[in-house]
Amino acid sequence: MNNSVVSFENVSKRFGKQYAVDGVSFEVQEGRIFGLLGPNGAGKTTSIRMLTNILVPDEGVVRLGGEVVSPETQRHIGYLPEERGLYKKMKVKEQLIYFSRLKGLSRSDSAKSISYWLDRFGAKEWAEKEVSELSKGMQQKIQFIATIAHDPMCLIFDEPFSGLDPINSELLKDIILELRSTGKTIFFATHRMEQVEQLCDDIALFNHGKLVLSGEVSKVKAAFGKNTLKIRFKGSPDFLNQLEHVRIASKSQHSAEIVLKDGADDQKILRHALDSVHVHSFELIEPSVQEIFIDTISKS
Repeated sequence: MNNSVVSFENVSKRFGKQYAVDGVSFEVQEGRIFGLLGPNGAGKTTSIRMLTNILVPDEGVVRLGGEVVSPETQRHIGYLPEERGLYKKMKVKEQLIYFSRLKGLSRSDSAKSISYWLDRFGAKEWAEKEVSELSKGMQQKIQFIATIAHDPMCLIFDEPFSGLDPINSELLKDIILELRSTGKTIFFATHRMEQVEQLCDDIALFNHGKLVLSGEVSKVKAAFGKNTLKIRFKGSPDFLNQLEHVRIASKSQHSAEIVLKDGADDQKILRHALDSVHVHSFELIEPSVQEIFIDTISKS
């Protein structure tokens, strides 16, 4: 049985003669967090706008819950755009009720949902304040509540952690995982690859409007094999500059991650390290999502 909530079926979108999205097909399953990745201009935002029916495909079909997307399917989506949009002079609770009623909730259901989420985010005392009185981080939390308060089946978060301190980032992460556990389907667009590692079940990597890589994160990483060396050491890191057929993915005073290219010999690297520094640990690991991103984009 197919339990896909979102499907793109050979979807293309042009602006003039330029393809923003070019023949893209993928599915997103219920209760999964789906990472949309790619450099700027790769087609991520255009894909999101077609899912939300802000844009219409030139070719192909986008479906939500089995239905072709339309103005009617918009109420089943919660969209947190990268460019935030709150009414600065409107009171917080009044504004949240307005947004959730636009999505079809009654006033009483809106008030109940908003009261719950304001409490979860520690923002109840701000309910009667104007948005202009809030800090950037608090505005971000209010925008997030506006996205989820109407209990949509599909949530789209574009750089949701922007402007949040580490404590509130952890709170938001916990709530996103909680929403997934209730069966929500979540699109997550970000340039922060460590957040993809922490949150996403599946990824789709776009470049120049094409889908160049997709699948379950664990399977994508396994398919790349263990091509990265992680080394911890005491001594000067200068020996790293003498290694051949590698790329230094990250380096600090006492550790490094080394991507092996064709012709690299991990045992030769280990011997060179032992001759140069005191090695605490030396491990061959799967690449990070960031390494997969860099490698795939450079080849596509």
